[in-house]
Amino acid sequence: MKTSQEQRKQRRQFLHWMLIAVAVLFASLILRFAFIMLGGHVNGVDLEQSAQAMYQRSSILTAKRGTIYDIGGNPLALDATSYSLYAVLTEAWQDAEHVTAETRDHTAEVLSQHLDMDKEEILKILSTKNVNQVEFGNAGSDLSYAQMDAIRQEKLPGIEFRETPSRSYPNGVFASHLVGYAQFKQAENAMDDRLVGQLGLEKNKDQELQGKNGYVSFSKAEQNDQEEEAADDQIAPVDGQNLYTTLDSRLQTYLETLVTQVNDTYKPENLTAMLVDPKTGKIAAATQRPTFNPQTREGLDTMWKNLLVEESFEPGSTMKVLTLAAAIEEGVFDPNASYMSGAISVDGGVIRDYNHVGWGMISQLDGVARSSNVLFVQLVGDMGYDVWKEYMYEFGLMQKPNSVFKEEVAGSMSYDYEIEKVSTGFGQGLRVTPWQMVQAFTAIANGGEMMRLQIIDRMENSQGDLQVVQPEKIAAPISNETAQKTLQYLRRVVEDPQGTGQMYAVEGTEIAAKTGTAEIYDTDKQTYLSGGFNYLYSVVGFAPADNPQYILYLTIKKPKMAGDGKQPAVMLADIFVPLLTRALDYAKLAETGGYDQTEMVDVTGKNPGAAQQELERQGFLKVEVLGTGKQVIDQSPKPGSNYSMAKKVYLLTDEGVRLPDFSGLTRNESEALAKLLNIPVRIEGEGLVVGQSVDVNTPIESVDQVLLQLQQP
Repeated sequence: MKTSQEQRKQRRQFLHWMLIAVAVLFASLILRFAFIMLGGHVNGVDLEQSAQAMYQRSSILTAKRGTIYDIGGNPLALDATSYSLYAVLTEAWQDAEHVTAETRDHTAEVLSQHLDMDKEEILKILSTKNVNQVEFGNAGSDLSYAQMDAIRQEKLPGIEFRETPSRSYPNGVFASHLVGYAQFKQAENAMDDRLVGQLGLEKNKDQELQGKNGYVSFSKAEQNDQEEEAADDQIAPVDGQNLYTTLDSRLQTYLETLVTQVNDTYKPENLTAMLVDPKTGKIAAATQRPTFNPQTREGLDTMWKNLLVEESFEPGSTMKVLTLAAAIEEGVFDPNASYMSGAISVDGGVIRDYNHVGWGMISQLDGVARSSNVLFVQLVGDMGYDVWKEYMYEFGLMQKPNSVFKEEVAGSMSYDYEIEKVSTGFGQGLRVTPWQMVQAFTAIANGGEMMRLQIIDRMENSQGDLQVVQPEKIAAPISNETAQKTLQYLRRVVEDPQGTGQMYAVEGTEIAAKTGTAEIYDTDKQTYLSGGFNYLYSVVGFAPADNPQYILYLTIKKPKMAGDGKQPAVMLADIFVPLLTRALDYAKLAETGGYDQTEMVDVTGKNPGAAQQELERQGFLKVEVLGTGKQVIDQSPKPGSNYSMAKKVYLLTDEGVRLPDFSGLTRNESEALAKLLNIPVRIEGEGLVVGQSVDVNTPIESVDQVLLQLQQP
C-alpha cells in the first residue's frame, strides 16, 4: 500500500508533465498561427482568396450572338431563351420550396402530362436519395416558353426552371442547310458557356457570330449591420456580329413551297434548287430535300449534308452548256454544219444518243436542241482532250469553290481512257456539286466572266460598322462574244419543236436552257443503274436569254411515278416556270420602284385556296390561312391598306381556327394578328416575339389570353 508521501510525489510528477504538454501545445499553436500569418495558407487554401469569396461575388455578362438576316433585314436566326426543368429535394435551401414525400406522387403525375416521360420515370427521379436537386434529362431540357409557362401554372412545390440561351428560327424550313442551327454548350469555365454553331452559316461563321462574354464582380462591405454592394471590376461583353445573307425571303419562301409540293408528290431520293444573280454571284434562293426544321430539329437525322456543296454527282447533259461554250471559243462549233447522229465509236465503246437511233443527218445547232451525245463527243475530239480538260478546270470544276462552307468537296474525274475523256463532254465520268455548276454557269450569263457565288451580303459589328462582301470575278474562261452565242443557241432547247426543254418556256420571256439526264453509278454493283426513273434529272435556265438576271439550276434524283403520269422534266418544270416567273416579276417591280408596297386586295368571302392564289399573283408570297373553313371571313391587313409584299398576310376562315406561331413578329404585327383572332394578348419586352405562353395549334376557343415574350434581335 502506497504511502501518502508517494502519492503526493506522483501527483507532482503528473502535474509536471501536464505543464510540459500544455507548454508544447501552446508553442505549437503559436508557431502554427505565425506560419499562417506569414504564408497566408492553411491546408492548401488561400485565406485571402477565401475571405474575398465571402465578401465578393461575380456574374457573367453574356454576349449576344449575332442575328442572321435575309438581304432585306428580315431575321432568319436570332437569340431566344429556353428553359430547363429541375426539382429541389432538400429542405436546407431556405429560399426555395422542395418536393416532399407527400407531394412526390402528385408532382410526377402532373409533370408526365407536360414532358415526354411517364409517371414512373419521373417518380424514380424524384425519389433519388442524398441529393439536393434532380434534373429530367433531354425531356426536361430546351423547353419553350409555352411549355415552361404551362408547367409553372401548375404551381408544383419544388419545381423550378433555369434559363438557357437558345436560338429561334422563325421561318422554320428556310434554306435550312445554308443557315444551319446553333445550340447551347456548357464549358469547363462558365465564362465560355455559349451557343455554338452546329451546321451551316451558324457553324462556319461561328467565330464572328458568337461574340465574347464579359463579367462583373461585386464587393460587400458591412456598415451598421447592413451590406452594401458596389462593382469593383467589370469587363463588358462584346456582342457577336450580325450576318446578312443574300437570300430574298420572298423568293426563298416561294421556292420552299414549290419544292415541298414536288418532293411530297414524287418522293425523290433528293432534290436541289439554286437561284442566282449571275452579275454578282449572289444566291437569291436555294434549298434541298431532304431538309430539316431548325426550330424543332425535325428531319435533321434524315440528312446532315448540305447537298449544294458536300455531295458530288455526275451532272449529265447540263454539262453540255460548258462543252458548247468551250467549243464555240475554240472555233470548232458550226451551227450550220451537218453530222450523222445516232451513234459514234470511240476507243473503249460506242456512244449513242439518248433515243439510241438519233435523227439522221442534222445540223450541229439541231444537235444542241435535241441534246445529242454524238455531237458533243465530236466537239470534245475536235477541241482536243487536253484543251477540253483545261476548260473544265478554268470553269472551276474538280476543285473546291472556296465557298464559306468548310465541308465543301472538290469533285473528281476519270480521264485516262478515250471513252472517259469524251464522256465528260456530256456529263458522265466526272463528279460535281450544284454550287460548282452554278458558279461555272455565271460565265455564260455574265459575258464570259465567272463570279464567285456568295451567300453572305454583309457583316455588321456591335458598333454598327458594316463589312460588305463585294462581288468577285474569279475567272474569264470564255469571251463575251462566246457567252452571247451560247445563250442564243440554248434558246433552241426551249423554242425548237423537237427541243428537250419546251416545258420550261416562261410566258413573255425568252429562256435559254439545257436539260440533263445522268446515269447513276451503283458502287455496290459496280455498274450504272438503268430503267424506270433511276436517273438524276436536271435543268439549268438563263432568264431573260439576252441578258440573264437569274440562273436557275434544279436537280431531282430517282423520283417516283405519281398518278398524274408526269415525266421528270415536267416535275422540274413545276418549280422552274413559276419560280422564274415570280423572280422576273419582282425584278420588274424593283425597276419601277413598286417593289416594296402595294395596295391590299379584298379576298373576304372567297375560298381560301382561291384567295391565296390571288394574293400570290398580286405579289404577296407569305400568306397563312387560319382555320379549315371553306370561306375567308376576315383578313389582316385590311383591304385598301398599303402593305409590304415581304410581310405575311393572314386569312381567317369560318371554322377550325387554331393558334398560329407568333415567332418573329413585331409588337404591332402581333397585336394586329391577335385582333384578327379576337383574343387578348399581353406583351413583355421589345423587339421580336421569341416565345408565347400558349402552344401553337391550340384550338382558338380554348385560348383565354396569350402572353408574348419579345426580345431585341
